Amino acid sequence: MATQMQMAREGKITEEMKQVAADEKLSPEEIRAKVAKGVVAIPCNINHKGLQPRGVGEGLRVKVNANIGTSSTYPDVAPELEKLKEAVKCGADAVMDLSTGNNIDQSRKEIIAHSPVMVGTVPLYQATVRAIKAHGAVVEMTEEDILETIERQAKDGADFMTLHCGVTLTAVERMRKQGRIMDIVSRGGSFIAGWMLHNERENPLYEHFDAILDICEKYDVTLSLGDGMRPGCTADATDRGQLTELITLGELVDRAWRRGVQVMVEGPGHVPYDQIAANMKLEKRLCRNAPFYVLGPLVTDIAPGYDHITAAIGGTLAAVSGADFLCYVTPAEHLALPTIEDVHTGVITSRIAAHAADMVRGVPGAVEWDRKMAEARKVLDWEEQLKLAIDPELARKKRGARNKAGEEACSMCGDYCAVKIISKYFDKPQCPCED
Repeated sequence: MATQMQMAREGKITEEMKQVAADEKLSPEEIRAKVAKGVVAIPCNINHKGLQPRGVGEGLRVKVNANIGTSSTYPDVAPELEKLKEAVKCGADAVMDLSTGNNIDQSRKEIIAHSPVMVGTVPLYQATVRAIKAHGAVVEMTEEDILETIERQAKDGADFMTLHCGVTLTAVERMRKQGRIMDIVSRGGSFIAGWMLHNERENPLYEHFDAILDICEKYDVTLSLGDGMRPGCTADATDRGQLTELITLGELVDRAWRRGVQVMVEGPGHVPYDQIAANMKLEKRLCRNAPFYVLGPLVTDIAPGYDHITAAIGGTLAAVSGADFLCYVTPAEHLALPTIEDVHTGVITSRIAAHAADMVRGVPGAVEWDRKMAEARKVLDWEEQLKLAIDPELARKKRGARNKAGEEACSMCGDYCAVKIISKYFDKPQCPCED
Protein backbone atom coordinates (compact mmCIF):
# COMPACT_ATOMS: atom_id res chain seq x y z
CA MET A 1 0.00 0.00 0.00
CA ALA A 2 1.31 3.48 -0.91
CA THR A 3 1.91 6.27 1.61
CA GLN A 4 0.03 9.55 1.56
CA MET A 5 3.15 11.19 0.11
CA GLN A 6 3.54 8.59 -2.61
CA MET A 7 -0.10 8.90 -3.64
CA ALA A 8 0.12 12.70 -3.60
CA ARG A 9 3.12 12.54 -5.92
CA GLU A 10 1.10 10.36 -8.28
CA GLY A 11 -1.54 13.09 -8.40
CA LYS A 12 -4.04 11.13 -6.32
CA ILE A 13 -6.27 12.89 -3.78
CA THR A 14 -7.02 10.51 -0.92
CA GLU A 15 -9.98 10.55 1.44
CA GLU A 16 -7.61 11.71 4.17
CA MET A 17 -6.52 14.67 2.04
CA LYS A 18 -10.16 15.57 1.41
CA GLN A 19 -10.90 15.50 5.15
CA VAL A 20 -7.88 17.66 5.96
CA ALA A 21 -8.89 20.10 3.21
CA ALA A 22 -12.38 20.44 4.68
CA ASP A 23 -10.95 20.91 8.19
CA GLU A 24 -8.54 23.60 6.99
CA LYS A 25 -10.96 25.35 4.59
CA LEU A 26 -8.57 24.75 1.70
CA SER A 27 -9.00 22.86 -1.57
CA PRO A 28 -8.08 19.15 -1.77
CA GLU A 29 -5.61 19.98 -4.54
CA GLU A 30 -3.80 22.46 -2.28
CA ILE A 31 -3.43 19.77 0.37
CA ARG A 32 -2.29 17.17 -2.17
CA ALA A 33 0.41 19.51 -3.50
CA LYS A 34 1.70 20.27 0.01
CA VAL A 35 1.82 16.58 0.96
CA ALA A 36 3.65 15.76 -2.28
CA LYS A 37 6.22 18.43 -1.51
CA GLY A 38 6.63 17.28 2.10
CA VAL A 39 5.72 20.58 3.75
CA VAL A 40 2.53 19.00 5.11
CA ALA A 41 2.23 15.57 6.72
CA ILE A 42 -0.96 13.64 7.37
CA PRO A 43 -0.01 11.08 10.05
CA CYS A 44 -2.47 8.21 9.51
CA ASN A 45 -1.27 4.65 9.97
CA ILE A 46 -3.20 2.23 7.77
CA ASN A 47 -4.04 0.18 10.89
CA HIS A 48 -5.48 3.02 13.00
CA LYS A 49 -9.22 2.52 12.62
CA GLY A 50 -11.66 5.35 13.31
CA LEU A 51 -9.01 8.05 12.93
CA GLN A 52 -10.05 11.61 12.13
CA PRO A 53 -7.04 12.71 10.06
CA ARG A 54 -5.27 16.00 10.70
CA GLY A 55 -2.69 17.77 8.59
CA VAL A 56 0.44 19.27 10.10
CA GLY A 57 2.53 21.86 8.33
CA GLU A 58 2.79 24.89 6.10
CA GLY A 59 -0.32 27.08 5.82
CA LEU A 60 -2.41 24.94 8.17
CA ARG A 61 -3.83 25.53 11.62
CA VAL A 62 -1.19 25.00 14.32
CA LYS A 63 -1.84 21.62 15.91
CA VAL A 64 -1.59 20.63 19.59
CA ASN A 65 -0.40 17.32 21.08
CA ALA A 66 -1.04 15.96 24.58
CA ASN A 67 1.36 13.47 26.18
CA ILE A 68 -0.22 10.61 28.15
CA GLY A 69 0.88 7.12 29.16
CA THR A 70 1.65 4.84 32.06
CA SER A 71 4.79 4.87 34.19
CA SER A 72 6.48 2.33 36.45
CA THR A 73 4.93 4.23 39.39
CA TYR A 74 1.45 4.39 37.80
CA PRO A 75 1.17 1.34 35.50
CA ASP A 76 -2.66 1.24 35.14
CA VAL A 77 -3.89 2.26 31.67
CA ALA A 78 -7.44 3.18 32.80
CA PRO A 79 -6.52 6.70 34.05
CA GLU A 80 -4.62 7.30 30.80
CA LEU A 81 -7.74 6.50 28.78
CA GLU A 82 -9.59 9.12 30.85
CA LYS A 83 -6.81 11.59 30.07
CA LEU A 84 -7.17 10.71 26.39
CA LYS A 85 -10.88 11.49 26.57
CA GLU A 86 -10.21 14.80 28.30
CA ALA A 87 -7.51 15.79 25.82
CA VAL A 88 -9.80 15.12 22.85
CA LYS A 89 -12.68 16.94 24.55
CA CYS A 90 -10.43 19.98 25.06
CA GLY A 91 -9.47 20.02 21.39
CA ALA A 92 -6.13 18.20 21.20
CA ASP A 93 -5.24 17.14 17.65
CA ALA A 94 -2.99 14.29 18.77
CA VAL A 95 -1.83 12.33 21.79
CA MET A 96 1.49 10.64 22.39
CA ASP A 97 1.59 7.38 24.32
CA LEU A 98 4.75 7.57 26.40
CA SER A 99 3.99 4.46 28.43
CA THR A 100 6.78 2.77 30.38
CA GLY A 101 4.59 0.75 32.76
CA ASN A 102 4.25 -3.00 33.12
CA ASN A 103 2.22 -3.74 29.97
CA ILE A 104 3.28 -1.29 27.29
CA ASP A 105 1.80 -3.29 24.41
CA GLN A 106 -1.63 -3.41 26.02
CA SER A 107 -1.54 0.28 26.94
CA ARG A 108 -0.68 1.27 23.39
CA LYS A 109 -3.35 -0.94 21.82
CA GLU A 110 -6.00 0.45 24.18
CA ILE A 111 -5.03 4.06 23.53
CA ILE A 112 -4.96 3.63 19.74
CA ALA A 113 -8.28 1.74 19.77
CA HIS A 114 -9.96 4.54 21.76
CA SER A 115 -8.33 7.53 20.05
CA PRO A 116 -10.11 9.42 17.26
CA VAL A 117 -7.01 11.63 16.92
CA MET A 118 -3.55 10.67 15.70
CA VAL A 119 -1.37 8.76 18.15
CA GLY A 120 2.40 9.07 18.46
CA THR A 121 4.83 6.78 20.27
CA VAL A 122 8.49 6.64 21.26
CA PRO A 123 9.61 3.07 20.45
CA LEU A 124 12.92 3.49 22.25
CA TYR A 125 11.10 3.58 25.60
CA GLN A 126 9.70 0.11 25.09
CA ALA A 127 12.93 -1.19 23.55
CA THR A 128 14.89 -0.15 26.64
CA VAL A 129 12.35 -1.74 28.99
CA ARG A 130 12.62 -4.95 26.96
CA ALA A 131 16.41 -4.77 27.06
CA ILE A 132 16.49 -4.39 30.84
CA LYS A 133 14.18 -7.38 31.27
CA ALA A 134 15.99 -9.55 28.70
CA HIS A 135 19.62 -8.50 29.15
CA GLY A 136 19.75 -6.71 32.50
CA ALA A 137 20.78 -3.26 31.25
CA VAL A 138 19.86 -0.58 28.68
CA VAL A 139 23.38 -0.68 27.23
CA GLU A 140 22.85 -4.34 26.30
CA MET A 141 19.98 -3.41 23.96
CA THR A 142 20.43 -4.84 20.46
CA GLU A 143 19.55 -3.49 17.04
CA GLU A 144 16.99 -6.29 16.82
CA ASP A 145 15.33 -5.08 20.04
CA ILE A 146 14.90 -1.63 18.49
CA LEU A 147 13.71 -2.67 15.03
CA GLU A 148 11.32 -5.30 16.37
CA THR A 149 9.77 -2.71 18.69
CA ILE A 150 9.36 -0.19 15.86
CA GLU A 151 7.69 -2.85 13.69
CA ARG A 152 5.39 -3.93 16.55
CA GLN A 153 4.24 -0.36 17.27
CA ALA A 154 3.74 0.37 13.57
CA LYS A 155 1.67 -2.79 13.16
CA ASP A 156 -0.50 -1.76 16.13
CA GLY A 157 -1.42 1.52 14.40
CA ALA A 158 0.92 4.25 15.70
CA ASP A 159 0.47 7.22 13.36
CA PHE A 160 3.82 8.87 14.06
CA MET A 161 6.92 7.79 15.93
CA THR A 162 9.60 9.82 17.65
CA LEU A 163 12.96 8.30 16.76
CA HIS A 164 16.22 9.85 17.94
CA CYS A 165 18.14 9.19 14.73
CA GLY A 166 20.25 12.36 14.91
CA VAL A 167 22.00 11.67 18.21
CA THR A 168 25.33 10.73 16.68
CA LEU A 169 28.75 10.27 18.24
CA THR A 170 29.81 13.53 16.60
CA ALA A 171 26.90 15.47 18.13
CA VAL A 172 27.55 14.04 21.60
CA GLU A 173 31.28 14.78 21.40
CA ARG A 174 30.68 18.38 20.28
CA MET A 175 28.25 18.89 23.15
CA ARG A 176 30.76 17.51 25.65
CA LYS A 177 33.60 19.66 24.33
CA GLN A 178 31.55 22.85 24.49
CA GLY A 179 30.05 21.93 27.86
CA ARG A 180 26.47 22.00 29.13
CA ILE A 181 24.77 22.49 32.46
CA MET A 182 22.00 19.92 31.90
CA ASP A 183 23.79 17.56 29.47
CA ILE A 184 21.01 15.46 27.83
CA VAL A 185 17.46 15.72 29.19
CA SER A 186 15.64 13.77 26.49
CA ARG A 187 14.85 10.31 27.85
CA GLY A 188 15.32 8.70 24.45
CA GLY A 189 18.38 10.83 23.79
CA SER A 190 19.98 9.78 27.06
CA PHE A 191 19.22 6.09 26.43
CA ILE A 192 20.83 6.11 23.01
CA ALA A 193 23.78 8.32 24.03
CA GLY A 194 24.51 6.03 26.97
CA TRP A 195 24.32 3.00 24.67
CA MET A 196 26.74 4.58 22.17
CA LEU A 197 29.29 5.66 24.76
CA HIS A 198 29.22 2.29 26.54
CA ASN A 199 29.49 0.23 23.36
CA GLU A 200 31.74 2.73 21.50
CA ARG A 201 29.46 2.42 18.48
CA GLU A 202 27.37 4.71 16.34
CA ASN A 203 23.63 5.21 16.96
CA PRO A 204 21.80 2.13 15.58
CA LEU A 205 18.81 4.32 14.70
CA TYR A 206 21.11 6.29 12.41
CA GLU A 207 22.95 3.27 11.04
CA HIS A 208 19.74 1.34 10.31
CA PHE A 209 17.75 4.28 8.99
CA ASP A 210 16.87 2.50 5.74
CA ALA A 211 15.36 -0.41 7.69
CA ILE A 212 13.29 2.11 9.69
CA LEU A 213 12.07 3.66 6.43
CA ASP A 214 11.01 0.19 5.23
CA ILE A 215 8.72 -0.11 8.26
CA CYS A 216 7.37 3.44 7.98
CA GLU A 217 6.62 2.97 4.29
CA LYS A 218 4.84 -0.34 4.91
CA TYR A 219 2.36 1.10 7.42
CA ASP A 220 2.47 4.77 6.37
CA VAL A 221 3.92 5.82 9.72
CA THR A 222 5.04 9.44 9.80
CA LEU A 223 8.61 9.64 11.02
CA SER A 224 9.01 12.27 13.74
CA LEU A 225 12.74 12.90 13.95
CA GLY A 226 13.37 13.39 17.67
CA ASP A 227 15.46 16.13 19.24
CA GLY A 228 17.49 14.00 21.60
CA MET A 229 20.03 16.81 22.01
CA ARG A 230 17.47 19.47 22.88
CA PRO A 231 18.47 21.97 25.59
CA GLY A 232 17.12 21.22 29.07
CA CYS A 233 17.70 24.75 30.33
CA THR A 234 17.89 28.15 28.68
CA ALA A 235 21.66 28.36 29.23
CA ASP A 236 22.20 25.31 26.97
CA ALA A 237 20.10 26.55 24.03
CA THR A 238 21.39 26.75 20.46
CA ASP A 239 24.71 25.06 21.20
CA ARG A 240 26.92 22.88 19.00
CA GLY A 241 25.31 19.59 20.05
CA GLN A 242 21.79 20.80 19.27
CA LEU A 243 22.76 22.26 15.90
CA THR A 244 24.86 19.26 14.88
CA GLU A 245 21.85 17.04 15.47
CA LEU A 246 19.61 19.42 13.49
CA ILE A 247 21.95 19.30 10.48
CA THR A 248 21.81 15.50 10.58
CA LEU A 249 18.01 15.57 10.82
CA GLY A 250 17.88 17.74 7.70
CA GLU A 251 19.86 15.11 5.81
CA LEU A 252 17.54 12.38 7.09
CA VAL A 253 14.51 14.37 5.90
CA ASP A 254 15.97 14.17 2.37
CA ARG A 255 16.40 10.41 2.67
CA ALA A 256 12.86 9.89 3.98
CA TRP A 257 11.33 11.99 1.22
CA ARG A 258 13.23 10.06 -1.45
CA ARG A 259 11.39 6.98 -0.20
CA GLY A 260 8.04 8.75 -0.05
CA VAL A 261 7.91 8.52 3.75
CA GLN A 262 6.20 11.40 5.56
CA VAL A 263 8.37 13.16 8.11
CA MET A 264 8.23 15.81 10.84
CA VAL A 265 11.16 17.30 12.74
CA GLU A 266 11.13 17.89 16.50
CA GLY A 267 12.68 20.92 18.15
CA PRO A 268 13.71 22.49 21.43
CA GLY A 269 13.13 22.54 24.53
CA HIS A 270 14.20 25.39 26.80
CA VAL A 271 15.06 28.45 24.70
CA PRO A 272 15.42 32.12 25.69
CA TYR A 273 12.75 34.26 24.07
CA ASP A 274 15.20 36.15 21.85
CA GLN A 275 16.54 32.91 20.32
CA ILE A 276 13.21 31.30 19.41
CA ALA A 277 12.64 32.89 16.00
CA ALA A 278 16.21 32.08 14.92
CA ASN A 279 15.76 28.44 15.99
CA MET A 280 12.59 28.13 13.91
CA LYS A 281 14.23 29.66 10.84
CA LEU A 282 17.24 27.34 11.19
CA GLU A 283 15.01 24.28 11.27
CA LYS A 284 12.98 25.37 8.29
CA ARG A 285 16.12 26.19 6.30
CA LEU A 286 18.08 23.03 7.17
CA CYS A 287 15.08 20.68 6.91
CA ARG A 288 13.57 22.13 3.70
CA ASN A 289 10.41 23.40 5.41
CA ALA A 290 9.42 20.00 6.82
CA PRO A 291 6.70 20.29 9.49
CA PHE A 292 8.26 21.39 12.78
CA TYR A 293 7.04 19.94 16.11
CA VAL A 294 8.20 21.78 19.25
CA LEU A 295 8.01 21.22 23.00
CA GLY A 296 7.25 24.69 24.32
CA PRO A 297 9.74 26.21 23.89
CA LEU A 298 9.96 27.10 27.58
CA VAL A 299 11.33 30.62 27.92
CA THR A 300 12.49 30.40 31.54
CA ASP A 301 13.57 27.66 33.94
CA ILE A 302 12.23 29.12 37.20
CA ALA A 303 8.49 28.39 37.04
CA PRO A 304 7.74 24.79 38.12
CA GLY A 305 4.00 24.56 38.55
CA TYR A 306 3.52 27.24 35.89
CA ASP A 307 5.47 25.74 33.01
CA HIS A 308 2.31 25.56 30.90
CA ILE A 309 2.56 29.36 30.85
CA THR A 310 6.29 29.53 30.10
CA ALA A 311 5.65 27.09 27.23
CA ALA A 312 2.71 29.09 25.86
CA ILE A 313 4.79 32.26 25.79
CA GLY A 314 7.45 30.48 23.75
CA GLY A 315 4.98 28.43 21.74
CA THR A 316 3.20 31.47 20.34
CA LEU A 317 6.42 33.02 19.04
CA ALA A 318 7.62 29.64 17.76
CA ALA A 319 4.41 29.10 15.78
CA VAL A 320 4.45 32.67 14.43
CA SER A 321 8.05 32.01 13.32
CA GLY A 322 7.34 28.71 11.57
CA ALA A 323 6.56 25.89 14.03
CA ASP A 324 3.53 23.84 12.98
CA PHE A 325 2.83 21.54 15.94
CA LEU A 326 2.99 22.33 19.67
CA CYS A 327 3.48 19.63 22.27
CA TYR A 328 1.60 20.71 25.35
CA VAL A 329 3.31 21.36 28.65
CA THR A 330 1.24 20.92 31.82
CA PRO A 331 1.53 22.51 35.28
CA ALA A 332 3.09 19.19 36.38
CA GLU A 333 6.09 19.51 34.02
CA HIS A 334 9.36 18.83 35.89
CA LEU A 335 7.33 17.79 38.96
CA ALA A 336 5.11 14.73 38.48
CA LEU A 337 2.95 12.60 36.19
CA PRO A 338 0.11 14.91 35.07
CA THR A 339 -3.40 14.46 36.42
CA ILE A 340 -6.53 14.76 34.30
CA GLU A 341 -6.84 18.37 35.48
CA ASP A 342 -3.25 19.03 34.34
CA VAL A 343 -4.09 17.55 30.94
CA HIS A 344 -7.09 19.88 30.64
CA THR A 345 -5.02 22.94 31.54
CA GLY A 346 -2.12 21.90 29.31
CA VAL A 347 -4.27 21.37 26.20
CA ILE A 348 -6.26 24.60 26.59
CA THR A 349 -3.13 26.66 27.27
CA SER A 350 -1.37 25.25 24.20
CA ARG A 351 -4.47 25.83 22.08
CA ILE A 352 -4.48 29.49 23.14
CA ALA A 353 -0.84 29.78 22.02
CA ALA A 354 -1.63 28.01 18.75
CA HIS A 355 -4.67 30.19 18.04
CA ALA A 356 -2.76 33.41 18.74
CA ALA A 357 -0.24 32.28 16.12
CA ASP A 358 -2.98 31.21 13.67
CA MET A 359 -4.29 34.78 13.66
CA VAL A 360 -0.89 36.01 12.47
CA ARG A 361 -0.29 33.11 10.08
CA GLY A 362 -3.48 33.94 8.16
CA VAL A 363 -5.22 30.64 8.94
CA PRO A 364 -8.80 30.77 7.60
CA GLY A 365 -11.32 31.51 10.34
CA ALA A 366 -8.82 32.46 13.07
CA VAL A 367 -9.32 36.24 13.00
CA GLU A 368 -13.06 35.80 12.45
CA TRP A 369 -13.37 33.83 15.70
CA ASP A 370 -11.95 36.77 17.67
CA ARG A 371 -14.12 39.24 15.80
CA LYS A 372 -17.25 37.30 16.72
CA MET A 373 -16.21 37.37 20.37
CA ALA A 374 -15.68 41.14 20.19
CA GLU A 375 -19.10 41.64 18.62
CA ALA A 376 -20.75 39.56 21.36
CA ARG A 377 -18.94 41.55 24.07
CA LYS A 378 -20.02 44.80 22.45
CA VAL A 379 -23.70 43.96 23.01
CA LEU A 380 -23.10 42.11 26.31
CA ASP A 381 -24.37 38.86 24.78
CA TRP A 382 -23.09 36.53 27.48
CA GLU A 383 -24.50 33.33 26.02
CA GLU A 384 -22.70 33.93 22.74
CA GLN A 385 -19.47 34.81 24.55
CA LEU A 386 -19.60 31.56 26.51
CA LYS A 387 -20.20 29.56 23.33
CA LEU A 388 -17.24 31.21 21.61
CA ALA A 389 -14.85 30.74 24.55
CA ILE A 390 -11.96 28.32 23.99
CA ASP A 391 -12.90 26.68 27.33
CA PRO A 392 -16.69 27.17 27.52
CA GLU A 393 -17.16 25.09 30.67
CA LEU A 394 -14.68 27.11 32.73
CA ALA A 395 -16.01 30.42 31.40
CA ARG A 396 -19.60 29.43 32.22
CA LYS A 397 -18.60 28.22 35.69
CA LYS A 398 -16.84 31.48 36.58
CA ARG A 399 -19.60 33.64 35.12
CA GLY A 400 -22.27 31.74 37.06
CA ALA A 401 -20.39 31.70 40.35
CA ARG A 402 -19.58 35.40 40.57
CA ASN A 403 -22.55 37.19 39.01
CA LYS A 404 -26.24 37.41 39.80
CA ALA A 405 -28.54 35.58 37.41
CA GLY A 406 -29.62 37.86 34.58
CA GLU A 407 -27.02 40.53 35.43
CA GLU A 408 -26.11 42.39 32.25
CA ALA A 409 -22.69 43.63 33.32
CA CYS A 410 -20.09 41.57 35.19
CA SER A 411 -19.22 41.79 38.87
CA MET A 412 -15.81 43.27 38.03
CA CYS A 413 -17.29 46.57 36.83
CA GLY A 414 -20.90 46.37 38.04
CA ASP A 415 -22.64 49.72 37.57
CA TYR A 416 -19.49 51.17 35.99
CA CYS A 417 -19.31 48.87 32.94
CA ALA A 418 -17.41 50.79 30.26
CA VAL A 419 -19.13 48.94 27.40
CA LYS A 420 -22.58 49.68 28.81
CA ILE A 421 -21.86 53.35 29.56
CA ILE A 422 -20.31 54.27 26.22
CA SER A 423 -22.98 52.43 24.23
CA LYS A 424 -25.53 54.97 25.50
CA TYR A 425 -23.68 57.67 23.61
CA PHE A 426 -22.11 55.88 20.63
CA ASP A 427 -25.18 53.84 19.77
CA LYS A 428 -27.85 56.56 20.05
CA PRO A 429 -29.31 57.85 16.75
CA GLN A 430 -27.48 60.87 15.39
CA CYS A 431 -29.31 64.15 14.81
CA PRO A 432 -29.50 64.93 11.04
CA CYS A 433 -27.93 68.33 11.71
CA GLU A 434 -24.76 66.61 12.98
CA ASP A 435 -23.97 65.16 9.52
